[in-house]
Amino acid sequence: MNTIRILPEKVASQIAAGEIIERPASIVRELIDNSLDAKADRISVKIERGGKGLIKVTDNGIGMGRDDLFLCFERHATSKIRTASDLVKVTSFGFRGEAIPSMAAVSRMQITSLPKKELLGNRVRISGGKLLAVEEVGAPPGTIVEIKDLFFNIPARRKFLKTPRTEMNHIVDTVLRAAMPFPDISFRLEEGNKGILHLPASPNPRLRLSHLMGRTTGQSILNGESRQKDLHIAIHVAPADFARKRADRLFVYVNGRNIRDRFVTKAVIEGYGQRLMKGCYPQALVFITIDPSQIDVNVHPTKQEIKFQNGQQVFKAIAAVVHETLAPTSQVFSGASQPCKNQNVPNITPPAPAIFERAGTYAPPLTQKTPTPEAVPVQLTDTRMPQIIGQLGNMYILCQMEDGLLIVDQHAAHERIVYETLKKSLLSARIEIQNLLIPNEMEFSLKEKGILLENGDVLADFGIELDHFGGNTFLLRAVPALLKNVNWQTLISEFISKLEEGGSPDDAHIMDDAVKIMACHGAIRAGQHLTLTEMSNLMRQLNDMDLPTNCPHGRPIFKNFTYFEMNKMFKRIV
Repeated sequence: MNTIRILPEKVASQIAAGEIIERPASIVRELIDNSLDAKADRISVKIERGGKGLIKVTDNGIGMGRDDLFLCFERHATSKIRTASDLVKVTSFGFRGEAIPSMAAVSRMQITSLPKKELLGNRVRISGGKLLAVEEVGAPPGTIVEIKDLFFNIPARRKFLKTPRTEMNHIVDTVLRAAMPFPDISFRLEEGNKGILHLPASPNPRLRLSHLMGRTTGQSILNGESRQKDLHIAIHVAPADFARKRADRLFVYVNGRNIRDRFVTKAVIEGYGQRLMKGCYPQALVFITIDPSQIDVNVHPTKQEIKFQNGQQVFKAIAAVVHETLAPTSQVFSGASQPCKNQNVPNITPPAPAIFERAGTYAPPLTQKTPTPEAVPVQLTDTRMPQIIGQLGNMYILCQMEDGLLIVDQHAAHERIVYETLKKSLLSARIEIQNLLIPNEMEFSLKEKGILLENGDVLADFGIELDHFGGNTFLLRAVPALLKNVNWQTLISEFISKLEEGGSPDDAHIMDDAVKIMACHGAIRAGQHLTLTEMSNLMRQLNDMDLPTNCPHGRPIFKNFTYFEMNKMFKRIV
């Protein structure tokens, strides 16, 4: 007796549906894709009970005739491709011919369609993959797809659906994602008789950005663009201040198709560099327009994954345009609002062009006639820096700016200075060292001893000279001259831990992490009192850094409070 058998068509359809239809939002995404392919400019989605009760998608596209209505329920029936070679140049959103038959297999489904210039439309009703009725009906031009009682014939799948509210949240996200690349198409979403979302056709992309990311983030978005042969990248990125613990606000589109791609996500994070703290993700939109022959969209039935033929070119292009858009010369104070003529309306201005305007003059307000000795502006060559007011809690440097108050984290600021100085010294192989008059005796574990003996030359490259004194004892004879008041035992132990993680000591990431460790230990501490001269020197050095906005670990270095914000806080304006 044979143990291998061919599954019935009905069972095979239900199994295939599981790959394509994960939840109600998956159906909404597939049906919107079909509406876009049908050249609709109005798409309406109606939901009941989070999609478990009803999913209804209406469009004003080209519609389908009677024969096409029958064929669309057949597996692998499609109007998008004819041969396998068409896959390398496919530009439509749907092409596999699996979505409609999969939906019909696990729901009670009805499609009504009227081609343009026809008088009568047709309606087909199917339940669990079984044809119930075909009839001529009056209908508006376009197509209406209704899906009721999702997974009614597969209780095991139905019980894994979440609450109606959770499923509805996924649907809202799906509609917003689908609408983002098509500002000339109107989208509407309803839950029962309640309107949830209305996105009218508009040439202004910021309207949809605000719906997708929130109004505050949308107003702070920075735009960038890169053009190469057969590759165009347009980005809309929020400053690092808006980073989140999840990557749920990082949207990627390839030729208008929304995808979820770790490769592109990594490229965006690479572009942000040290502006992001570890474990945080930026809010960004990336639109990639590429020759269809350079990508493979037939990777997964959901069409949410894509392979690039020249992945490294795309990666470098994305990282470069993100980095350039966020460069300190074009963005520092993220979304800072300025005083405006009409004090009842907030005025959002573009970010300031540099951390301190080198040619600008910062003076106290006219109402303050004579500054106190402690608040005298510091003269640095021919440039007047921000007026230093003083130190708060031995942690923050307070500065008076032309537009308000600047608060600087002294540890983060000095950490950035030490990091960049050390990095440049290492690259030029001219790191300055300080010989210790009395060598510092240190004890390490047996494991740490082995790592030190193996990588002693690596430490020497960083200006740390350790001699093995016998057993587990080492003598520290020289250290980098830049680092002061450092607990060298702790620093070297952290250094050893980084080398222990694996990889070559010459690996760029390991070397960079080592410099970060040294910068963190060598920077002035929170709680350390600074004189006015020390504060002004710190500010001057910070202004000369390549990335003066964030410490090497991604923490912000300063925060700007404008007079407008403070006046609102104290109810001087409404």
